[in-house]
Amino acid sequence: MALTIHQGYLPGCIGRIVELHARYYRESTGFGLPFESKVARELAAFCDAFDGERDGLWLALRDGRIEVSIAIDGSRAGQDGAHLRWFITSDQLRGTGVGTALLTAARNGAPR
Repeated sequence: MALTIHQGYLPGCIGRIVELHARYYRESTGFGLPFESKVARELAAFCDAFDGERDGLWLALRDGRIEVSIAIDGSRAGQDGAHLRWFITSDQLRGTGVGTALLTAARNGAPR
C-alpha cells in the first residue's frame, strides 16, 4: 500500500470527496441526494474561493486514489475561527490511523 499525503487541489478531488461523504452518510444515517448536493455545492464554493493564506486542503492517497480528506476553511476565521471541514476516511482505511495522520498534517500546516 503506497500512501502519500498531498496538500492542495488535485484533479478529481471534489468528486471523490463528495463520493466518500455520500457513501458514508447514506450507510450510517440514510442521507441521500439533498446531502450529497449540499456537500458538492459547499466544497465547490470553498475550492472556488480558496486562499492559501487562510485555507487548507489535505488528501491522503493510496496507490494514487484519494482515501482521506480534510480541509480548513478560514473564510470566517475573524468572526468564528477557522472551521475543519470535509474530514472523511474511506471504509478501507477507517481505523488504520491514516485519518489521524492527516489531521495532524492539517494542524501542523494550517494557516495561522
